Amino acid sequence: MLEIRKECVVLLATGCYAGYVPLAPGTFGTLVAIPLCYLLSVLGPLEGTLFVVTFTGFAVWISGEAEKVFKKKDSGLIVIDEMAGFLVTLFLIPWSWKNMAIGFFLFRLMDITKPFPIRRLESKWPGGWGVVGDDVLAGVYANVILRFTMRLF
Repeated sequence: MLEIRKECVVLLATGCYAGYVPLAPGTFGTLVAIPLCYLLSVLGPLEGTLFVVTFTGFAVWISGEAEKVFKKKDSGLIVIDEMAGFLVTLFLIPWSWKNMAIGFFLFRLMDITKPFPIRRLESKWPGGWGVVGDDVLAGVYANVILRFTMRLF
């Protein structure tokens, strides 16, 4: 039974094994979240908030469990954090392929460059909180920039 639990943690933490892609696993993990982002777009504000909060909490727990399985802090194999961050990026943003593509680019930019204080969260918060917290904040930054961009254009 323990082996099944471990495999479930790996499956979920790696975004259905997208985290095993040898080049840019975080980018592929973000791509896995696109159907979830579409689902988010058809939910109302209250249901969307509950969805994002629940998914993020679940991602924190799964990431913490995955660190134990992989025996490594914030393993590159864990991509559920990118999935949570991308959900935050597109939270309450009208669905369109254009908004999704711009949001994708902005989220990856924020996640990779980690502007202040994102890097601090990653290193200071323990377990799954540190794994997911930096991506959620990157998603907040990307969401704000996306909203600003939408107003300009």
